[in-house]
This record gives sequence, C-alpha cells and structure tokens, in this order.
Amino acid sequence: MDPATAVTTSPALSLIGFAVVIFLLLFLIAKWKWHVFFALLIPILLFGVLPGIQRNNFIDAFETGFGNTLGSIGVVIVLGSIIAEALKHTGAIQVITRSMVKLIGSNRMPLALTMTGFVIGVAIFSDVAYVILNPLVHSAAKSMGVGIAVMSTGLVGALQLTHAIVPPTPGPLAAAALLGADIGKTIIFGSIACLFGSMSCWAWGVYVAGPRIKTQASDEFDGRNFDNAEEDLPSTLSSYTPILIPIVLIGTQSVVSLLFDEGHILRTIFSYLGWPVIALSIGVWLAYRNIKSEDAKDKAKDEWVEAALRTSAMILVVTGLGGSLSAILRGTPAVDYIAMLFTEYGLPTIMLPFLIGIIGNLITGSTTVGVITAASLVAPMLGGLGLSPEAAMLAGASGSVIIKYVNSSYFWVCTSLTKLSVSDAVFSYGGATLVGGLTSFAVVCVMWVVGLI
Repeated sequence: MDPATAVTTSPALSLIGFAVVIFLLLFLIAKWKWHVFFALLIPILLFGVLPGIQRNNFIDAFETGFGNTLGSIGVVIVLGSIIAEALKHTGAIQVITRSMVKLIGSNRMPLALTMTGFVIGVAIFSDVAYVILNPLVHSAAKSMGVGIAVMSTGLVGALQLTHAIVPPTPGPLAAAALLGADIGKTIIFGSIACLFGSMSCWAWGVYVAGPRIKTQASDEFDGRNFDNAEEDLPSTLSSYTPILIPIVLIGTQSVVSLLFDEGHILRTIFSYLGWPVIALSIGVWLAYRNIKSEDAKDKAKDEWVEAALRTSAMILVVTGLGGSLSAILRGTPAVDYIAMLFTEYGLPTIMLPFLIGIIGNLITGSTTVGVITAASLVAPMLGGLGLSPEAAMLAGASGSVIIKYVNSSYFWVCTSLTKLSVSDAVFSYGGATLVGGLTSFAVVCVMWVVGLI
C-alpha cells in the first residue's frame, strides 16, 4: 500500500471503519428498511469523515472505484436486462419449458421444470420467470396427482441458483467485475456448480419437503400447459440462442485465450466476439428476431428498453458503490489484517466470501446484494487470501442464496403463487436454497482444491 495514495495508514482506524461500515449497512436495511442504495452510500460517506482519513485519497478512491466498475460492466448489465425483456414478451420461456418437458418426459415434470429453471435463470430474473411458469406448475401438479411443493421446489431453487451464480445475470456479472474474474471461466465453472446444486434442489423437493407438505395445486390453472404449439411462438432453436450464443462466445474467448498465443487469429477474433458487450449485443439481436407481431415490434423499440433500464438501475448504482467500497478498503491496512487472520489460524480462505454472501443475503433478503457485498469486501483481500477471483466470486455467489425466507421478495412471490403456508414455504423453498447453495459451494471448493479455479 502506497502511503501517498492510502486512505489511511492506521490499522486500528481502518479496522474500526470497516466494522462500522458493515454494521451500518446491515442495520439500515434490516432495522430501518432503507433502500440498499442509501444503506450503502451513507456508511461509506461516514467512513470518510473519521479522524485520520486522508480525504483527498478517499474521494479519489470513491470516484475511481465507482467509475471503473461501471465502465467494465454497465452496458453489459443493461443488455442482459433487454434480453430478459425480449424472452419474457416473445414467449421464448414457454418454448424452452416445452422443450425440457419433451426431453425429460412429462412423467418427470418436477425434474423438467428444475432443468428449465437452470437454463432460464441465467437470463431472466427469478421472480419474473416463476410468475410466467406458475400456471404450468399448478397444471402439472394437478395432472400428476402430486402436491404443489413436489412440483415447484426444484424450479424455485434452480431459478435462484443460476440467477445468483452464473453470468451474464446482473448480480454475478457485477461480482465478477468487482473481483476482476474471467467471465468465461465463471460461466463455465459456475454452470457446473449450479447443475449439481439444481439437482439437489430437485431431490429436496421430490424426496424430502414435497411429500411432507399437503397443499395441492389450484383448480384455477387446470388444463393449462405449454404442449400445444402456437403460431406466434418462436422455434425452439430461436428461443435458446439469445441465452446460449452469448454464453458460448464468452466461454470460447476464455478457452481460446488459454490454448493460443497472443496474436493468433482465433484469439484476435474471439477477443472481440467474446467481449461481453459484443456477445450480449448479439444476444439482443437474436432475441429481437423472435418478435412476431407489429405491436410487439413497436413496444420493443421503446417500452422494453425502458423496462430493462428500470430493472438495471438499482443493480448499476449498487455495483458502482460496491466498487467504491472496494477501492476505499484497498487503500487501508484492514484488508491485510483480515487476510492474515484467516491464513495464520489455518482457516480455509474460501470460506470468507461464502460467509459474507450468506450474511448479506440473510440480512437484506437480496441475492444480488449478497453477491455484490461479498465481492466488494473480498476484492481488496485476494492477494493475501491466496484466492483466485473466480473462486472468490463463485464462493460468495453460492453463499448469497442461503437461505431464502420471509425477508426475500422472491420467497413471497413463490409462496403466494403456490398458496403454501409460510412455515411450509420456509421448509420447502428455504430448504431448497439452503441445500442448493451448500451443494454448489461444495462443488466450488472441489474445483478450487484441484486447481480448476
């Protein structure tokens, strides 16, 4: 740490300031119900008025951290939100669901819905996706003669896992940027962790929670399904490509950079095609090609983009503030002391982002806040902890889904639509996210130990 640019050189002051920021952030959200923007901004600003803080350096760190973070992923977050709007309005989600049912079998609908959640959670906010799929959940439970928890639990868990862990979903994308993680590697290894986690959510719903919950499906959606092809729905291939092509391009860029030397033509090509801005722009174009009606085309030009911008706004400002907090903490001795604490006592350093992710989600009820908080706080410590950016990001993201309960808006969306009691929903949905998050983290730990991340 360069004393000329340090926010403070006092270890005691930096540790106290670090503790106060975290306490105030969680207190303002949990106790006073402040919006996360002010709950994060106010503690950071108060840190800057502590005696002994070099305020010029503090201001420089704040502005640099905010600008650099948004400069790397701001446009990408907006593009991802536009893709989500297009998938929602063009019927691509219904087509993807129908294809999963055909692939896995209508007699295994809980698994088919779980795998649907695994795919579309990458592109669509989990609560929106569940609202769209809710009629099918009830209809399938009715036709199979099983309780609603059997049918819905795997889907609820899988949607939340990929939403929290796999870019280009905004939360993990922001966390990857804060930590400097390779997005392609994060997609590849995050998907592996989520696949195991999603299967554990399915098992929890089918074999543990579901059979113990007696709530049945609603008659309101009797006979509703996505089996019948409709003329205005896109093809199966067209429905998947806006999600898969950007992921493939970004992932290929990471693989090519490992296999080929600088200057190789493939590396040159994919360094541009795999740039998330280009990859997601291609995804937007592919998603818009699915628009059928003239009315939808008109709305796509304006209304869909504005809806995506509204969705992106909170994530952008919180991510920027997370970048500011990381830059400020990087200019203090606190990060070295915390990293040293873990290494001297032989604690697994990968536990730190995981635990911060858990705490952030438990207190705020937001997966996005959990994963961004973990990334913001751990980013300055990576060197001392001996963690790769990818390992830290995936560990924090795995923790950020543990555990969804009554302070989570997603919990209430799923609970109200399935008509479960609160206690049953905590057991079923909260249990699924607990099991899924732990399973995903265990897979991340294995990949870290063997040196994949």
